[in-house]
Amino acid sequence: MSRGTATKPQVSPFELNIDDVCINTIRTLSMDAVQKANSGHPGTPMALAPLVYTLWQRFLRFDPDNPGWPNRDRFVLSNGHASMLLYSILHLAGVKERDAKGGRPNGLAVTLEDIKAFRQLDSKCPGHPEYGRTTGVEATTGPLGQGCGMSVGMSLAGKWLAKKFNKPGLTLFDYDVFTVCSDGDMMEGVASEAASLAGHLMLGNLCWIYDNNRVTIEGHTDLAFSENVGARFLSYGWNVDRVGDVNDTERLAEALTKFRNTPDVPSLIIVDSHIGYGAPHKHDTSAAHGEPLGEEEVRLAKRNYGWPEDATFLVPDGVTKHFREGIGARGKQAWQAWNKFLKDFRSKYSGLSAEFDLLESKGLPQGWDAALPSFPADAKGIATRASGGKALNAIASHDPLFIGGAADLAPSTKTHIEGGGDVEANNYGARNLHFGIREHAMGAIVNGLVLSGVRAYGATFLNFSDYMKASIRLSALMEIPAIFVFTHDSIGLGEDGPTHQPIEQLLALRGTPGLVTLRPADANETVEAWRVTMQLKKHPACIALSRQPLPTFDRKKYAPATGVARGAYVMADAKQGTPAVILIGTGSEVSICAEAFEELKRKGVAARLVSMPSWELFEEQDAAYRESVLPKSVKARVSLEAGSVIGWDRYVGADGARIGMHTFGASAPVKDAMRKFGFTAENVVAAAEQQLALIEGSAK
Repeated sequence: MSRGTATKPQVSPFELNIDDVCINTIRTLSMDAVQKANSGHPGTPMALAPLVYTLWQRFLRFDPDNPGWPNRDRFVLSNGHASMLLYSILHLAGVKERDAKGGRPNGLAVTLEDIKAFRQLDSKCPGHPEYGRTTGVEATTGPLGQGCGMSVGMSLAGKWLAKKFNKPGLTLFDYDVFTVCSDGDMMEGVASEAASLAGHLMLGNLCWIYDNNRVTIEGHTDLAFSENVGARFLSYGWNVDRVGDVNDTERLAEALTKFRNTPDVPSLIIVDSHIGYGAPHKHDTSAAHGEPLGEEEVRLAKRNYGWPEDATFLVPDGVTKHFREGIGARGKQAWQAWNKFLKDFRSKYSGLSAEFDLLESKGLPQGWDAALPSFPADAKGIATRASGGKALNAIASHDPLFIGGAADLAPSTKTHIEGGGDVEANNYGARNLHFGIREHAMGAIVNGLVLSGVRAYGATFLNFSDYMKASIRLSALMEIPAIFVFTHDSIGLGEDGPTHQPIEQLLALRGTPGLVTLRPADANETVEAWRVTMQLKKHPACIALSRQPLPTFDRKKYAPATGVARGAYVMADAKQGTPAVILIGTGSEVSICAEAFEELKRKGVAARLVSMPSWELFEEQDAAYRESVLPKSVKARVSLEAGSVIGWDRYVGADGARIGMHTFGASAPVKDAMRKFGFTAENVVAAAEQQLALIEGSAK
């Protein structure tokens, strides 16, 4: 394709060859949408249109009529600011909207009217791609590096599913994952972590296409980035190829073919491009990267493409037909062949067929919780990380789609699946993932696994949830049931000290919309926390567990642990059922509250003991239930949690006692650390008595 100049005589798009017309349609739709919205990033869609056209029209195995086909190739736009690139191709390829009830798709996923509403309220074309809002968007992207990380999870899921379901002559899973990424993705640590692990695992079904345009928001990448990206990826064990000009579609095709012919290692294709190609005055500048071109620049760019300058949102005759004859026909043929494989598979492998149905329905197998343990009363007790490990293994024994691992901490987090084997290169069918010390990538990879239909978890210490916060936030935004197990959940971990003792992490997790955080008080609450977590369909969950042993409550004396499902419940109450003071605890501090409850009872004080493992689940209950647990008439309240006290006023009131952490922790044996910061029954009793005195004083 010739780049031309701004003074090139205008020609009708019909005088160009159909490939150029399709590419320029992607470009002009993107330009027009950004211009109409007066917001967005036109430069990258303009530059990468030849790449996306070549990939979708000639290589991507994707049936626009069946966008949820399990063996479709995945296309992830990690540089989500270039979202119009994706919306344009979804429209032109005729991708159908998925029926929410699971029926046949009906209507286009992205219409021309949707594109005209780019970045507007409730549009199917938001500023960055959002999973679940727009059919064809495989993952919510925008925070750079996250799409790269999730694509590794998708790739690993493909390998794992192939090992599980493929049979001789019946290939149900052999999809590839294509990820378009930017200079910014290459700079973000999460992408580097994920790339390192992908190379180690030799994920040959993964292809990242790096848009080497040398421009970021602040200007030329020379300001902050001068490494040899290709050499770095070679050291990771990737195959590296280079395309010197993104407009050379045949060279792009050669590179993509080479990827397909290199099945043993992941591939990085470095593509040289220029931001804002076709916008003569803003060519290769950050302005075209981060803001609309302006009406005059749009006209000049269209003239450069040989496009009608005053036409907006133009899709010339023949463009959609060309896509139907390309990706549409090829995708339909691939889907039909796969569907025949599936029918043969079902007739020959009924047991595996039932598991495949679970994959598609995202359901749980019958009896999945049959082996969940019940723990007898025990004053010495057991660490909830240990009881959590037993619950996890009980689930794994009955759920064949349940896999996961830790960031080099499985012996500490107790999250190893017994007898599950270790996932390694060429041993993809095992169940224990080893993420290495890569917490950020672990979060993103778990999201990618879950997006692919696998039930997956990742584990580390609660303090290191900070490294994963961006990934956890995206799982909540995507409404996917990713599972994050966090042990060493308080200063109760002891001698490792304040660098490892979480203080503000529970607050950060609870502040994430749509995320369910559970901090169980004993072994049986931990089992129930897992029971709740496994049944979540649109919410990710974080389970916070202790390092130190916690007493196992006598459930004949205290209320059943099934109350965990409601977020908070009355464990023990005043004899007459009308308390004068309420003690609220979570996790390891509930046993301290129980001691205080018994002491207050001995003193003749009518107290109520409440375990509150999950704020989110409690807030979901109706007003009558919440009132039954925390009646408004009882003003004297004490909360106890070895973490930040911020937020506890919503449950104890502005004048209630909030016993928690106001500083970082300390390196000391557990009992000494807990005593130093006030986590004792004596302190709770004193706070309760002070509350009662305040209430009595205010009543006079």
